[in-house]
Amino acid sequence: MLDKLRIKSSEFIDETNRISFKFNEKKYYGFKGDTLASALLANNIHLIGRSFKYHRPRGIMTAGSEEPNAIVQVNDKTERTEPNVRATEIEIYEGLEVSSQNCWPNVNFDIGGINNLISSFLPAGFYYKTFMWPANFWEKYEYFIRHSAGLGKSPTKKDPDIYDHRYVHCDVLVVGGGISGILAAKNAAKNNLKTLLVDEKNELGGATIYQNKEFNKIEKQNSSDWLKKEIQELKNIKNLEVKIRTSVAAFHGYNYLLARENLTDHLEKKDKLGKIRQRLLKIRAKKVILATGSLERPLVFNNNDRPGIMLSSAIQKYADFFGVACGKKIIFFTNNDSAYETAFSLHNKGIKVVRIIDIRDNSNSKIVKAVENAGIKIHWSHTIVDTKGYKKINNISIMKLSNDNMSVIGKKIDISCDCLGIAGGWTPAVHLFTQSGGKLTFDEENKIFIPFKYPSDQISVGSCNGDFSISEIIRNLSINLKNFLKIDQTDFDNINIESEKENSKKNIWLLPSDKTIGKTKSFVDYQNDATAKDIKLALREGFRSIEHVKRYTTTGMGTDQGKLGNMHALGIIADTAGVKMGELGTTTFRPPYTPLTFGTIVGRNVGEFFDIFRRTPMNDWHINNKAKFENVGQWKRAWYYPINQETMNQAVQRESKAARESVGILDASTLGKIDIQGSDASEFLNRVYTNAWSKLAIGKCRYGLMLNEDGMVYDDGVTTRLGENHYIMTTTTGGAANVLGKLEDYLQTEWPELDVYLTSVTDHFATVSLCGPNSKKILNKIIPDLDLSNEKFPHMSFKESQIGNIQCRIMRISFTGEHSYEINIQASYGKSVWEKCMEAGKEYNITPYGTETMHLLRAEKGFIIVGQDTDGTMTPIDLQMDWIVSKKKYDFIGKRSLYRSDTIRDDRKQLVGLLTDDQNIVLEEGAQIVSKLNQNPVQMLGHVTSSYFSPNLNKSIALAVVKGGKNMLGKKLFIPMENKIINVTVVNPIFFDEENKRLNA
Repeated sequence: MLDKLRIKSSEFIDETNRISFKFNEKKYYGFKGDTLASALLANNIHLIGRSFKYHRPRGIMTAGSEEPNAIVQVNDKTERTEPNVRATEIEIYEGLEVSSQNCWPNVNFDIGGINNLISSFLPAGFYYKTFMWPANFWEKYEYFIRHSAGLGKSPTKKDPDIYDHRYVHCDVLVVGGGISGILAAKNAAKNNLKTLLVDEKNELGGATIYQNKEFNKIEKQNSSDWLKKEIQELKNIKNLEVKIRTSVAAFHGYNYLLARENLTDHLEKKDKLGKIRQRLLKIRAKKVILATGSLERPLVFNNNDRPGIMLSSAIQKYADFFGVACGKKIIFFTNNDSAYETAFSLHNKGIKVVRIIDIRDNSNSKIVKAVENAGIKIHWSHTIVDTKGYKKINNISIMKLSNDNMSVIGKKIDISCDCLGIAGGWTPAVHLFTQSGGKLTFDEENKIFIPFKYPSDQISVGSCNGDFSISEIIRNLSINLKNFLKIDQTDFDNINIESEKENSKKNIWLLPSDKTIGKTKSFVDYQNDATAKDIKLALREGFRSIEHVKRYTTTGMGTDQGKLGNMHALGIIADTAGVKMGELGTTTFRPPYTPLTFGTIVGRNVGEFFDIFRRTPMNDWHINNKAKFENVGQWKRAWYYPINQETMNQAVQRESKAARESVGILDASTLGKIDIQGSDASEFLNRVYTNAWSKLAIGKCRYGLMLNEDGMVYDDGVTTRLGENHYIMTTTTGGAANVLGKLEDYLQTEWPELDVYLTSVTDHFATVSLCGPNSKKILNKIIPDLDLSNEKFPHMSFKESQIGNIQCRIMRISFTGEHSYEINIQASYGKSVWEKCMEAGKEYNITPYGTETMHLLRAEKGFIIVGQDTDGTMTPIDLQMDWIVSKKKYDFIGKRSLYRSDTIRDDRKQLVGLLTDDQNIVLEEGAQIVSKLNQNPVQMLGHVTSSYFSPNLNKSIALAVVKGGKNMLGKKLFIPMENKIINVTVVNPIFFDEENKRLNA
């Protein structure tokens, strides 16, 4: 390898399997088990990309999902391209091609780097302040802003990969495969609990698995050796399922979690074909154990972002796990003992550690003494005031801290290096805990937020709960598991642990420099180039809430969500404003924890499967009889049935005449059906509908209007009383799901005292509608023993009956104004009943008709369609349906809104009928209506909502909403079209059989 940075064989890396990959079109080599980050470091590549705002050179900083800098474009210019992927999470494979982002023409020479030179003119809030004026320049601003926005490039071709969803149920879910997660999962499973253990890495064990700490012993073994044996035992536990490469993205209420399982991202292209790339696991767990670990903090000082500046823990992982040195002359900068553990490990591998800079006055821990005995020089009570090296760090400058830690004193010392490891302490990874609704408390001593109030049956264990030493982790884990799982003992109650607890810590959120803060670049958010100077500017400009400061400075708003920088931002705000960090709180941790591809989110619901198609039981009959279909909601509904090359208009004219003159048959199975049961069912309907329901007799049907809280019509339909406490409600086809959701919302949040249960039964029943003067004769042939007389079976009533041996419900209701029946039968018999009706109706020339004819027939009667003749701004009074609004009921949804000053105005848009002077002209739906021509501006009175040519009236008819329409009957209005003016007359919206004589014909 270049410069021999691969330092030793690693048991986690297969050096017998050499892999080639390309970075910025140049070929490099790594080994199986390498991440892109470790392979690049082994090739001495530190410059990976450019920062978002200033286009400063950025390199690899971490070894995990918290990486803010090393994000790349994978497989650019191919159908599998993906932007903003962390180099620390990409497992290399043969043929992998990646490229740097946010740079042009290339990462080594980036024109955008000019932003760094003029950075003093680009402070926080620059965009908000600059692009407001002059207003007419916005189009020019927008062009450049859009071209500079974003980091990577979105795919433009269809994704060829396969994605999947799976539901998982378990007794215990353990998130995190470090030492605490492994022990928790093992003990849960051994106590007969179905357990699922997930971890985002490709190897279990967390940091413990590769650390060879001489000062941490478990049962007189190195902690890593002891843990490997525990992992081996997991394979023999029956109740335990382990998923690696699986990252939990979201923790919702009631222990419902979403996790992304990576299945083929680590495979070369030929091995991916035909296989699922990623699977979204929808996990419902009775209990959740969060063992998500902690994230090492950086330190905030001047020019702390150069390539080669890395977290101390990352340097250790690259050396101990991947066998890669991050440099040949490494310096560590720390405020705690963890950097010493890394330095000691590197020293033992023969990697030169030049110095350790420690802001503490001293430390008497064993690890510090071991480092001193190794001859590594330590600068106590010093800080770094500057770094040098544009594309990779090559020098640091240090100075001694003053006694109050607010400034630096003494002589500046320059030290050369090629890598700087920084260690600022540890932050518990509480992101998933807070997503679940958990509340945090602030530990003032350790300067960390830890879980406090749990919203569900869950616990946090290990370092995500503030336990950082091996002895603390195992001791507290034992206690917590016994209480949480209600078990008497664990496997590690009495094990022997040798572990040293750190006693000396010193925290300074913003380290002082020999320059004024205005002359420094102390980065807090590396990806978005938010500095300590920006945060202080936000405070000077009046922002106090952490959420406001976040938005003003964009701190924590990158793809890493500020996993490294948010705590420093809080600390700087607290110090500057003179408040306690615990009082500030944290920013909101939102899902996903790590980015999800759109493919993972939608799974197989893409292309033709993007949305489901619902089909009625009679669908095959419609297809066989050449029906044309339209999409209504998710349903495929028969639109019309052309014969002998008929146009839609010709077919609809024929179908509508047949329905009026003899008999028509309609598939009405798609209408929403909600089964309503409970002792308070009648009261519930009284509150939902505008009219009264408590006195509706069993066996009767009633039409109802449902309003929103604002008094506007929401849905309509017929509801039938089947028994004392049993109703069935029908809704519009497209509104069924929304109506059910609205009713459930009211039951659960507004009226929880009501004894009412709702069940969607839309798919349970097929509905055949017979319409026309001969409909009674056909039904009589099918069910000869059913009395269909008007006295025994009047309009708006229903009967239980049988067709053969099959139970069915016959409802005498009509949406056409004709004598009609609806046969509701178990869905599996729907096609059979349809065919039986067609056979029985042959002598009457029975005619199937579709939705377009249904719309025409109902328009002739002036019946509304919610969503076509209404638009969310129409009240029942606007629709001339005052009769359906009860004057006696105490209340119903939307009642008070009906009496607001705005809703009782006389000049509101109201439903009317329109007749054209030329009876052959069919108006366009949506056409605007005016009362005067040649106005400027034109005063619109309303618009056409429904329009047809009626063969039964031999003229065109239309429904419209017109301002003050009730008082305009007989008035002439105009409809201006592109090439002509159409004269119309306002009429009653009921065009056909106004006396309703045909209902009993």
